[in-house]
Amino acid sequence: MTQISIPAVYYRGGTSKGVFFKRTDLPEAAQQPGKVRDRILLRVLGSPDPYGKQIDGLGNASSSTSKAVILDKSSSPDHDVDYLFGQVSIDQPFVDWSGNCGNLTAAVGAFAISQGLVSPEKIPDNGICTVRIWQANIGKTIIAHVPVANGEVQECGGFELDGVTFPAAEVVIEFLDPADGEGDMFPTGNLVDTLDIPELGSLQATLINSGIPTIFVNAADLGYTGTELQDDINAKPAELDKLETIRAHGALKMGLIKDLSEAATRAHTPKIAWVAPPQSYTASSGKTVSAADTDLLVRAMSMGKLHHAMMGTASVAIATAAAVPGTLVNLVAGGGAREAVRFGHPSGTLRVGAAAERQNGKWFAAKAVMSRSARVIMEGRVRVPAATLGE
Repeated sequence: MTQISIPAVYYRGGTSKGVFFKRTDLPEAAQQPGKVRDRILLRVLGSPDPYGKQIDGLGNASSSTSKAVILDKSSSPDHDVDYLFGQVSIDQPFVDWSGNCGNLTAAVGAFAISQGLVSPEKIPDNGICTVRIWQANIGKTIIAHVPVANGEVQECGGFELDGVTFPAAEVVIEFLDPADGEGDMFPTGNLVDTLDIPELGSLQATLINSGIPTIFVNAADLGYTGTELQDDINAKPAELDKLETIRAHGALKMGLIKDLSEAATRAHTPKIAWVAPPQSYTASSGKTVSAADTDLLVRAMSMGKLHHAMMGTASVAIATAAAVPGTLVNLVAGGGAREAVRFGHPSGTLRVGAAAERQNGKWFAAKAVMSRSARVIMEGRVRVPAATLGE
């Protein structure tokens, strides 16, 4: 029995961590989608693990750290790199390829530059390198503005991001046309829908496809305040079951699944989040978040657990929904037109900009903008048993 060795880089991007690969560095059988690729990524992260700890891999037993990224020189015109994201299940043998990770997007540009996927003439000796990214999961363009010093990616700096302990260099990310380009970013055509759930009754929801498909509900309708921290939800199986039931019904209403039973195999999308008016609370770090520092409070679930901060793609959904008068997010934030929103999450606050307008009877968002940071934690080679390749 032997192991195979694969070049890889372990990154912290935003409030997430993931293992990054160049597609051409993967074993030949894993250079295209399929069972071999999924098996390798599962083994790299240490999944599936019935203990839920991912001890025998690089995962850290949370949805924020059980992630894999595959990058390649772009095959799309006017783009530098193709970005493919896999959300690796912790306790089940599957990789969800249905969405994007906005947090790890902060590291995509840096990886592309350092791995030679960006043309050298585009990289300044000192300044900002603009990397055009094709997000292959969802077919969207993302632009990362990566700081460069002495011809190399600058990772250290003074930018602070709630949910990340240490400051780093700021990376500005633009999500262009973050909604589904094939239709209204509100899949049902409504700003507010009613979900009829036999176990729970009727529930108002804003269903949006921007950044990532997301179901927004009012915290009060769930018996929540919007100030919840992870243990308030994750330690209560009944609450987790309730939220997953709502998520499944929302996915069905959005047309993402054809039967409620399919939700279990589409755990990464859609997200479910709840919103509440501003109030002061204590963040997970122990610091006080003042009501005056936020426009609204948001809590969101990721892979069946309350997220410790906020997913980057869900942040895009929050900002876009807040920009459309009449959505639940907009109403909780005070209503009216807005081009940016600052929301409170379990680790602190985040500001995201977005503008929306109505065109030909449908809502459209040109882009959403946020700041993140990224840093290489480890680079080298990751090993997996050769038997992972299978037949």
